[in-house]
Amino acid sequence: MSDPAGGRPADPSATPAPTEAEDSPGTPKLPSALTSQRLDWKRCPAPRGGKAPGSAWRCASVDVPLDYARPSGETLSVALVRKKARDKERRIGSLLFNFGGPGGSGVDTLPRSADAYANLNSRYDLVSFDPRGVAASSGVRCRTDEEQEQAHRSVDLTPDTAAEEKAFIEDAADFGAGCERRSGAILPHVGTSDAARDLDLIREVLGDEKLSYLGFSYGTELGGTYAHLFPQRVGRVVLDAVVDPTADGIGHARNQATGFQRALENYLKDGGQDPKAGSERIARLLARIDRSPLPTDSGRELSESLAITGIVTPLYSESGWPALTAALDEAENAGTGNGLLRLADSYNGRDEKGRYDTQSHSQRAISCADSASRPTVDEARALLPEFRKLSPVFGPFLAWDTAGWCAQWPVEGEHETPETSAPGAGPILVVGTTGDPATPYEGARRMADELGRGVGVLVTNKGEGHGAYGGNDCVTATTDAYLLDGKVPKDGKTCG
Repeated sequence: MSDPAGGRPADPSATPAPTEAEDSPGTPKLPSALTSQRLDWKRCPAPRGGKAPGSAWRCASVDVPLDYARPSGETLSVALVRKKARDKERRIGSLLFNFGGPGGSGVDTLPRSADAYANLNSRYDLVSFDPRGVAASSGVRCRTDEEQEQAHRSVDLTPDTAAEEKAFIEDAADFGAGCERRSGAILPHVGTSDAARDLDLIREVLGDEKLSYLGFSYGTELGGTYAHLFPQRVGRVVLDAVVDPTADGIGHARNQATGFQRALENYLKDGGQDPKAGSERIARLLARIDRSPLPTDSGRELSESLAITGIVTPLYSESGWPALTAALDEAENAGTGNGLLRLADSYNGRDEKGRYDTQSHSQRAISCADSASRPTVDEARALLPEFRKLSPVFGPFLAWDTAGWCAQWPVEGEHETPETSAPGAGPILVVGTTGDPATPYEGARRMADELGRGVGVLVTNKGEGHGAYGGNDCVTATTDAYLLDGKVPKDGKTCG
C-alpha cells in the first residue's frame, strides 16, 4: 500500500501551477484564478473579547466560489489561520482542523487549543478555517442581541398549551426570516457539501497533494462528506466524536435524547445516585421552573428552557460534572438559578454585557441547508411519548426541536442523510466514545460502516465526554501514530 499522506507536499507558500482543477463528479472545474491563489499571511487580529494569538500564528483568506455550479462567478472569502511546523526538515504538510458546531470558528478555536496538538505541530502546519457562513467567512446573522434576549425570555421550547405552541413556531419561523433578510445571498450556499469543496480548494492552495484532517463532532460529517466527494485525495484523516450519517433530523434528535440521558445517568451514578430516581427528580425540578422561573442575581430569570440548556452544557465533559452538581444544588435548595444560567449563557454564546456570538445562527443555517427534514408540529407532538421514555429530562425539548429547528426555512435542504461512502479512499480513523452525549457511540460504528470496508477504521474509547483526543492517552497516542507515522491501528481497537 502506498503512503496515505501522498508523500511530502510542496511548500504551502508556493504558488501552484495554473491549472483547471478537476472537481468532484457533477461539479464544473475550477478556474486557475482560484486554484493558483497566493495566500497573504499576516498577523492575526484579536477576536471579540479576546487577545490576538501569539506571533507564531498567521491569518489569511482564500477566495472560493459562492456557487460551485458557477465557479467563475461571484466569490466569497474563507478565513484561515496557520502555525507552521517546527521541524521543517521532516515536515509532512498541512493538518486541517474543524472543531464542529456546525458554526464553530476554527480561526478562533485552534490558537486557543493548540497546546493539545503540540506533538502534531512538530511535523505539520496546524491550519484551521471559518467555514462559509461562519464568523469571518461571511458569517450568517439572523437576529440582534436584543432579539435573541427577548426570545430567550419569552419563548417556551417545550410548549404545553396551544398558545405556547403558536408562539414557539412563530418564533422559529421569525428566526429563519431574519436569516433571509440579513444573509439571504449566502443561505443557499452554506451546506456541508459546499464546505467540503472549499476544504479541497484550501488543500490545493496550501500545496498539499492529499488532505490530512482532524475533525470533531460536526467536523466528522464534513470529513465524511469530503471523503465521499474526493476519495482519491484522502490522506490521513481522523474523525472524533462522530455524527451518525444514517440519521435524518428526527433520528439525530432521537440519538441525542439517548446520548444525553446516558451521560446524565452516568453522572448520577458517579455521584452515588440512582439514575432513574435522579432523572425523575431533575424532571420535577424543570416542571417547577416551567411554572415559576427562578430568580438570579443579574435580575434575569432562569426559565425551563434555559435550565435545560444549563444541564446539557456540563454533560459534554466529565470535568463539567462538579459545576452541574453545584448548579442543581443551588436550584433545588436555594431556589435560585445563577449557576444554571451561567452554564446556559456559555452554551448560548452570551457574554456578561448581553452580547451574543453568531454560532447558533450559522449552526441553524448550515443544518437547514443540509437537511431536507421539516417535521410538522403534529409530528413533533406525536414523538413526545417515545422521547419522554428515552429521556424524561431532555426528551420533550428534543422532540419539539424537530419541528422548530427548520420551521418555514427559506432554503430547501439538500438531503435526508449525508452520503459518506468513500470507495477507493485510504484508511480513515473513526473514534467513538461510549459515553458521548451529543454524538452517541453508535454513530461511530455507522460512520465506519458507511465509509466502506477497508476505509473506516473504528477506535472505541470507553469513557465519558464529547471527543476523545487529548482526553484519553491511548486515543491520543493512536491518533498521533497514524497522523505522524502512518501507523493504522487494527479495526476495532479499544482504549480506556
